[in-house]
Amino acid sequence: MCRSGRLILIDSKAVVDVNAEIADDVRIGPFSVIGADVQIDSGTIIGPHVVIKGPVSIGKDNRIYQFSSIGEDPQDRKYANEVTRLEIGDRNTIREFVTMHRGTQQDHSLTKIGNDNLFMAYTHVAHDCVVGNKVIMANGASLAGHVHLGNNAILGGFTLVHQFTQIGEYSFSAMGSAVTQDIPPFVMVGGRPTRPHGINSVGMERNGVPPEVVRKIRKAYKILYKSNLRLEDAIEEIEDLAGESDEVSTMVSFLRNVTRGILR
Repeated sequence: MCRSGRLILIDSKAVVDVNAEIADDVRIGPFSVIGADVQIDSGTIIGPHVVIKGPVSIGKDNRIYQFSSIGEDPQDRKYANEVTRLEIGDRNTIREFVTMHRGTQQDHSLTKIGNDNLFMAYTHVAHDCVVGNKVIMANGASLAGHVHLGNNAILGGFTLVHQFTQIGEYSFSAMGSAVTQDIPPFVMVGGRPTRPHGINSVGMERNGVPPEVVRKIRKAYKILYKSNLRLEDAIEEIEDLAGESDEVSTMVSFLRNVTRGILR
């Protein structure tokens, strides 16, 4: 508050480019730098010492903590100052020292973040990544370029994900996992080397997935990992199991579109 009682939303020590589009109720802390071609929607709070470099669009009710770097140039030697973007949805929590980079023309020129995600301190989202909704990345987890991270996935602390990897919805990685191949939906991985360790039943139950669906997914997991079938044959058996289950059908669709093989 200033002495008159009026709430000061943009601190006098912040630097905001005149070409930035900032909603009237956005709060920006001291020593933050907001560049041109940055759009920030209503209800978002930017802490102190945050740097946001456009083109970037940030949705509603996000909270970005101190010392984060949002929308910086991609760490890619092929990048040559092309115009690329970072899009962040609504209600995301971005903690201290998080880094998120814009896309490259080698993909779709876009890094995209969904809604209701939690990025804990020191996490990194590289160029051209696509992150879904309700994702949790614990401290120090890092996505290399072009990674797709599905809804409700959880990456344990210091998980490292290889470029171009796909990680399915409701999947879970233990602390320190090195993910070098795709992780199917609902699967937990961990250990050194990183291997599958069952399904994320707790995560599904917490999000209201019915018990009968969880049982089908467990059966699908056993077909995929315990039957010694070739991947193509396992997919056909899981497809027969799917029936009217959207979740099992999601697993089948994922398995038919893997890009780096699966952790198996």
